[in-house]
Amino acid sequence: MLTQLSIRDIVLIEKLDLNFHDGLTVFTGETGAGKSILLDSLGLALGERASGNIIRTGAEQSSVTAVFDLPPHHAVFQVLQELDLSCLEEEPLVLRRLITKDGRSRAYIGDQLVGISVLRKIAALLVEIQGQHEQMGLADQRVHLDLLDAFGSLSHLTQRVNMDWKSWQQNLQTLAEARKAIDQAAREENWLRQTIEELSSLAPQEGEEEQLVALRLQLQQEERRREAVTTALAELTPRDRKSAHPAHALRSASRALARLLPSPLSNNVTEEPTAHQVQAQEALSCLEKAEETLAEAEMLLSRLVADTEVDNRLLEETEERLFSLRAEARKHHLTLAELPHFLTELKDRLSKLETGIEAIHHLEQAAKQAQSNYEASSQELSQGRRKAAKDLEKAIMSELKPLKLERAQFMVEFTSLPFESWSQRGVETVSFLIAANPGQPAGPLGKVASGGELSRLMLALKVVLAGRSSLTTLVFDEVDSGVGGATASAIGERLYRVAQDVQVLAITHSPQVAAQAAHQFRIEKKVLNQSTVTIAAPLSPTERREEIARMLAGDIVTDAARIAADSLLGQKP
Repeated sequence: MLTQLSIRDIVLIEKLDLNFHDGLTVFTGETGAGKSILLDSLGLALGERASGNIIRTGAEQSSVTAVFDLPPHHAVFQVLQELDLSCLEEEPLVLRRLITKDGRSRAYIGDQLVGISVLRKIAALLVEIQGQHEQMGLADQRVHLDLLDAFGSLSHLTQRVNMDWKSWQQNLQTLAEARKAIDQAAREENWLRQTIEELSSLAPQEGEEEQLVALRLQLQQEERRREAVTTALAELTPRDRKSAHPAHALRSASRALARLLPSPLSNNVTEEPTAHQVQAQEALSCLEKAEETLAEAEMLLSRLVADTEVDNRLLEETEERLFSLRAEARKHHLTLAELPHFLTELKDRLSKLETGIEAIHHLEQAAKQAQSNYEASSQELSQGRRKAAKDLEKAIMSELKPLKLERAQFMVEFTSLPFESWSQRGVETVSFLIAANPGQPAGPLGKVASGGELSRLMLALKVVLAGRSSLTTLVFDEVDSGVGGATASAIGERLYRVAQDVQVLAITHSPQVAAQAAHQFRIEKKVLNQSTVTIAAPLSPTERREEIARMLAGDIVTDAARIAADSLLGQKP
């Protein structure tokens, strides 16, 4: 229920903080005191349109904050979860609206900035305002079906119809997609078969590209190593017969130097070698070592050549497959890694084409069965609605006479929908009709009933439907307008009855209605600091007696009026 309403700088209201309780709360006061401003302010917190001209003179912005205390499993929490605002579930629900002079506004749920549409969606589950000139519920034919279902406690049937409808539509969608797939497959059958044949001959495998790339790199590296060793060995081997082997050159150089050295058979062996002979001997030693090293290098390189064998055919086959797979992938605008899945998909499409007729037959049977289930549950719901409609007509008619609508005739009209208009709500619509006077044709509530009549009809309906919706607060704006005496007492009694199941706020000029309330606020204008402001104050039992006496007697409150007020206050049901 609504527990607090804080208003800042709206029209004549400078600052107003109101605390509310359950049961029936009424607002009374002289005409023009500002009761409508209070309702307009609440409407702003619920997401109604705002304009800059509502801001109090001299203020830069206006704000309204409404605080609600809700039961743990209220429907609003499911919506908060859908909106990713579930963090607000553990706190009192706070709806806030800020309006600036330029007409711009910001809406908040808790401390979360939200769109106005979100605010309205949440507010619609909490509060309903009924006024003489703007009916938010009863005059709107779109809600009549929901009201009838709530009255008849048909939620189990509406849920089943909704589920059967979704199942039927899902089956139809699956059938349509299958038909579309088969039609498309039939148009491209030749292409499918050719492409499957080409891809199947390649037989692409998962992860094959990485394997081929790694193998190719390995083979290329081996080929480069063999080429390097072969080139090195070739440099040590004569390119033709005319070219001398490096070893031969070393031996020839050694023989030439040897002639500079004394022969071992010479008689002058004991002579000291000359400097030239020493250097020649060192050079000769180097040449001999070089010859040995060259021979060793040649031997090692020959072994490497023998050990480094490259499978050129394998490299060619690897590159050929890699390039073929990549070319096929480019042809179909895919990556190589996607080819295996693509082949599987094509085979599946061809398989569906080949087995499509049988699959379509099964899907058609499933859709037909789903439609049959929907029609059966809709028929059961329709029967429940027609029974509920008769009970609703009787219940409403029993409430109309005390509300000075005894000549009116309320009825529920059913309209069967054409096949293409069936929905998750069933196969018919309903309209609440009223014939305001005998002999007049029944018509829509908003066109046949006057503002006052429509407000009282709404009250009668709320009495009948009390406690059967998610609404926590009902607001009635002068539902007693134009009536008095016994009718006003009947209205007050019914407001009291409705308030046993849901919080009710009512603006009234009727003392009979005000006397039925559990709580009462007096709204009045005052001049403070040379500025006219609207204030609202809760009344104590003594103040309530005086206020109701004023409503009975006018400006001059008499003892007789006070006695009459005591009588009204003692007549609560």
